[in-house]
Amino acid sequence: MSIGANLCSELKRYVFVAPLAVLASACAMTSPEQDPTVQRIAEMDGRLLRIERILSNQSLLEQSQRVEALIAEVRALRGQVETLQHNQEGIKTQQRELYGDLDKRLQSVEARGVVPVAAAAAADDDATAYKKAFDLLKDGKYAESTAAFTQFLTAYPQSTLIDNAHYWLGEAHYVGKDFNAALRSFKTVVDKYPDSRKVADAWLKIGFCQYELKNWKESRDALNRVMKLVPDTQSAKLAEQRLAKLKAEGH
Repeated sequence: MSIGANLCSELKRYVFVAPLAVLASACAMTSPEQDPTVQRIAEMDGRLLRIERILSNQSLLEQSQRVEALIAEVRALRGQVETLQHNQEGIKTQQRELYGDLDKRLQSVEARGVVPVAAAAAADDDATAYKKAFDLLKDGKYAESTAAFTQFLTAYPQSTLIDNAHYWLGEAHYVGKDFNAALRSFKTVVDKYPDSRKVADAWLKIGFCQYELKNWKESRDALNRVMKLVPDTQSAKLAEQRLAKLKAEGH
């Protein structure tokens, strides 16, 4: 670097204490525009400014992408929560309807005409045993209910409530998360009692059990059968919801 440039550099360090006229005189030997060092510094300043702008833009882009990803995740979670809430309400409604159906059946048994004394006693016995097992299920005593329904099936194989007993035994197994045992009970209903009023509901629960056992095709087949058997019913709506869930999960 030239003597003039060095002098200029030194003077710049003390620009706030040196008179402006002296600084101008000392730098007159080499103007800033002609000094290659000054030019290089200016060039580097320009490059640094451009880099800072690029980095700033990239940071903003990354932050924007993160925000969008978080928003999408929140929306997905919200949708899952709404689906679970809806399914839970549907199950509660179905249970109320099924319990109501049972009450009607029991009333029908009680309202039957005169029968022989022995038959009447047997009817009273099976109705009592059935109600006991069912009450245990309603009270959430699933293990006790399972045992009671199993005993009922052994003691009263000719009962008019036998199809219902198989179905509710399946329910007791299902809520106890023994899905294989539940599946066997529900299949007994559809295989042995095709005229039972519980057939459509049994197919629905077969679809649910197959879903829990990760048998996706069997689950879809059972649920589609429900929609054909009893369209425009609560059972069909529950089947449709589970089919939508299967599709959303890629099954």
